[in-house]
Amino acid sequence: MTKISMYTMCLVVDGDKVLLINRPTDKGFPGFIGPGGKVDFPESLTEGAIREVHEETGLQVSNLIYKGLDEYVNELEDERYMVFNYLTYTYIGELLTSPPEGELKWVAISEALDLPMQDWFKERFPLFFEEGTFEKHVVWDGKVKKAVKEVITKH
Repeated sequence: MTKISMYTMCLVVDGDKVLLINRPTDKGFPGFIGPGGKVDFPESLTEGAIREVHEETGLQVSNLIYKGLDEYVNELEDERYMVFNYLTYTYIGELLTSPPEGELKWVAISEALDLPMQDWFKERFPLFFEEGTFEKHVVWDGKVKKAVKEVITKH
């Protein structure tokens, strides 16, 4: 039976800045990344995104805009890993002073790609700010430890 894992990411925007987390190496995926994480059963995708942003930043977000889907398929492991991506301009609250996932930083959107970040996030980041939605499908070959197929569709 195929293992399906569902995650969310939600970028919080304030004017020309976006809130990113500078994750330390010991947390995995080091560098700057958007808030997000695993969707807990039986919550909805949107509820999961809202909860994850709150847990990781302290902010309460609303009016989420669905931006797209990243999915990674590993046939060797019979696994599908799905990340549902959102954007919001609406939040209340104060940033956590000791966030669990790493340092929180408001970054100019135009300068974000100059920061250290994972290649997959660097590729996905501009898609949040384009019109419409996107779908990214990656087939991962567990034997050679690399993507053997990668397709991005914009809608």
